[in-house]
Amino acid sequence: MVTENDIKQFSELSGKIFEQIARDVIGQKEVVQGTVIAMIAGGNVLLEGVPGVGKTRLVRTLGRVFDLPFARIQFTPDLMPADVTGTNIIVKDDSGNSTFSFQPGPIFSNIILADEINRATPKTQSALLEAMQEHTVTVMGVSRKLNEPFFVLATQNPIEQDGTYPLPEAQMDRFMFKLIVPNPGLDELMSIVNLTQKTMAEVADAVCSGEQLLKMRETANQIPVAEEVLRYAMMLCSATHPDSECATEASKKYVRLGASPRAGQALISAAKVMALIKGRFNVAYSDVNELAYPVLRHRIKLNFEAIAERVSADAIVGMVIDEVCKKNKLSSPVKPAPEPETAEKEELPAENMPAEEQETGKKRRGLFGKKE
Repeated sequence: MVTENDIKQFSELSGKIFEQIARDVIGQKEVVQGTVIAMIAGGNVLLEGVPGVGKTRLVRTLGRVFDLPFARIQFTPDLMPADVTGTNIIVKDDSGNSTFSFQPGPIFSNIILADEINRATPKTQSALLEAMQEHTVTVMGVSRKLNEPFFVLATQNPIEQDGTYPLPEAQMDRFMFKLIVPNPGLDELMSIVNLTQKTMAEVADAVCSGEQLLKMRETANQIPVAEEVLRYAMMLCSATHPDSECATEASKKYVRLGASPRAGQALISAAKVMALIKGRFNVAYSDVNELAYPVLRHRIKLNFEAIAERVSADAIVGMVIDEVCKKNKLSSPVKPAPEPETAEKEELPAENMPAEEQETGKKRRGLFGKKE
């Protein structure tokens, strides 16, 4: 049973974790918060951002703060599955006989940075599936358990798509969060430059061990969730399906395929951790609404109409939250979007135009009435 003292210790320890990470990572508060929540909840994170915004530095800092081994895997088109999981090699024993010995790959660390994961072939990407879901690795029929806690943080570049292999839905679904890493603001950029002029090395101290992290996860799992909040969270997930009983107008119009049951599991697990970080004993509607974006944005597949109208996944998630809140008579946290401006001003007939504009129009029109 979780006591008030457990919640207090959880909140204090999480505060120390964020404080130490802030010594090495300037800004990116939402990204840092989402990554730490996923680590405590036992999930994996997909970071999407342009190069140079601190994704690798964040993972190295997490390794220092949690005092856990860290391994980086640079995904390239020629990377093979054995380069990730490890392989059996032939060695000579004391009597001179040849035997197979397993050489572990970098996947056997606690924190894994899968850098530019979409540059590897699907064959290599699939090597992470079993590790991310079951926390085991099978090589030549032998399954080996990975060290706990185990956490995969993958990155991908949203701009350059030449020579890349988009992650399949089965692998995208195994990431608890997809976090968008924005470019730093002016003040943050100045702080980053000043910090790196002194030293490029990380200076964060270890404040939480692997055992403490597992205890925090166990504490979070025991947090109760009110039935109304649980139903609301599941309604959000179900509302992303255009053919479900809870389908919203936004999902019917813009969504081809909705979120899987893993989205509901991730939403509740993460909401429990967020409630404890904020020092609360219960999960609130606001926790669910805030975490719906990183949980759902990579799990819904947009249809052609959404792509043609350039409607983002985040905008659709916001519409779904707004509609579900109205159905449940809750105050919507989504701000109304501004009305889009018309791309072109409607042209008036020549006879209705002022004389000056008529003259200008005549000058601009060339042969066959075409505008110059």
